[in-house]
Amino acid sequence: MNPASDPTSARQAWMSLLAKAPEDGLARLWSAAGPEPAHRVLRAPETGAVMVRGRAGAVGAAFNLGEMTVTRCSVRLEDGTVGHGYVQGRSKAKAMTAALVDALMQTAAAPVLEQQLLQPLRAALAEAAAARSARAAATKVDFFTMVRGED
Repeated sequence: MNPASDPTSARQAWMSLLAKAPEDGLARLWSAAGPEPAHRVLRAPETGAVMVRGRAGAVGAAFNLGEMTVTRCSVRLEDGTVGHGYVQGRSKAKAMTAALVDALMQTAAAPVLEQQLLQPLRAALAEAAAARSARAAATKVDFFTMVRGED
């Protein structure tokens, strides 16, 4: 399904991007995007833990892998739009920024934020993934079996 035609998928995509974005990059882009919109804090940033589940080989039975620290926040803009932010770690500022961006992405400000904030974050994450992949590829070892000619 095309995320542009499905608001839920689109929202999941930008919330995922905000959660994965490096805090310093998000803060830099957010401050460059302009003044913080008028809002009311519904749920102040709070830190807690969530259980992370995994699967052996991505197909086996699910098991509890361990807990991960998460910070969440909820805000309401003056027009009534509610935004939520869930980020890994203890950064209250990043959770607040994510909640504000989530709320603004549901308004007419979405195209501007997409261009000024989300596209650069996507590009930075893709670049980091490519660099990580290149470092891993440099350590790749190709094993092969030589045939000795004996049957």
